[in-house]
Amino acid sequence: MEIETDLRPDAAVLRPAGRLTMVTASELRARVDETVAAGHRVVVLDLADTTFMDSSGLGALVGGLRATREVGGDLRIARPGAQIRTVLQLTTMDRVLKPYDTVEDALRAS
Repeated sequence: MEIETDLRPDAAVLRPAGRLTMVTASELRARVDETVAAGHRVVVLDLADTTFMDSSGLGALVGGLRATREVGGDLRIARPGAQIRTVLQLTTMDRVLKPYDTVEDALRAS
């Protein structure tokens, strides 16, 4: 999995590309942890290029949410595809990790 990083003054935008599964979830979790450790309290995951997510991928999102909230920040997700939206809805995680239609909407959220 490739993860592009866009550091902004108010947040970091991470763009994972590929499948978010048991094989790649630890990579995303580590990148979120590194980003938070570098001082970015708000992390937006742009999931437009993430083609699939399983329960391990969902666990990585929850771990990222925990990491950001421990420092008084937030993890937000933007542009998830239909499969990822379905996973979030079936697990009711869309109540905690509200999906945003655009990165800009996620950045503006409070």
